[in-house]
Amino acid sequence: MILLSLALQAAALPPAESCAALAATDPVAAERRASVDRSVGGRACLGIALAGQDRFAQAAPAFEEAARGSELARDGAAARYWALAGNAWLAGQEPAKARAALDAALAAGTLTGLARGEAALDRARALVALDELKLARGDLDLALKDAADDPLAWLLSATLARRTGDLARAKIDIGQALRRSADDAQVQLEAGNIAAAGGDEAGAKAAWTEAARLAPDRPAGQSATRALSQFAADEQK
Repeated sequence: MILLSLALQAAALPPAESCAALAATDPVAAERRASVDRSVGGRACLGIALAGQDRFAQAAPAFEEAARGSELARDGAAARYWALAGNAWLAGQEPAKARAALDAALAAGTLTGLARGEAALDRARALVALDELKLARGDLDLALKDAADDPLAWLLSATLARRTGDLARAKIDIGQALRRSADDAQVQLEAGNIAAAGGDEAGAKAAWTEAARLAPDRPAGQSATRALSQFAADEQK
C-alpha cells in the first residue's frame, strides 16, 4: 500500500498522452520532451515524469502549473491536477503545501466518486501530519464513503481512532483494513497497536509477529520487532 498512484491518476488525464505513456516507461525521456512544452498537458506530463523519478518536490509545482492553466482554459480538469499536486507534495514531505493543493482540488466541486475519496484521503493525511486531527476525521469519513475499497483509508481511520481514544471504532476499522490487505505490514502493525491499547496481549503479539514476518527490513516490520521485544523482556524477568 503506497501513496495514491500518480500513474493511475495519469491514466485519467486528457490525451497529451503519448507523453504520459512515455513517462510510464521512460520518465527521463518524458521529462526532456515535456520540459519545453508549456501547455497544460505538457506541464502535467512533466509532473508525471518527475514523479516517476521520485523528484516529488519538483513534480508538485509542475502539476500546479497544469492546474492553473486548466483553470484559465476552463477545461474541467483543474481539480485532478490540484489533486496530483497535493499527492506529490505529500510524497515530498510537505503537508502544508499538500493541504493547500488538496483544498483547491476539493473546493472545485468537480471531483466525484473514487477521485474525490482519494483526494479527501490525501488531505486527511496532510491534516494528520499538521496535527489537525478533528478536520482529518471529516476527510477520512468522506474517503471511507467514496474510496471504501482502499485499505489505506481504513488503516488511517483506525489509526486516528486509536490516537483519539476511540478504541471501539479503531477495532472496527482495522478489521476492514485487514479484510482488504492482511498482507500489508503497516496494517498488521496497527492491528497490533490497537490490540495492545485494548489490553489484548495475544492479539498484539500475533499481529506484530506477522508484521515483522512480512517486512523484516522495512519500517513497519522493524517497529513491530521493537514492539515485540517488550514481551521478550517480560519473559526474562
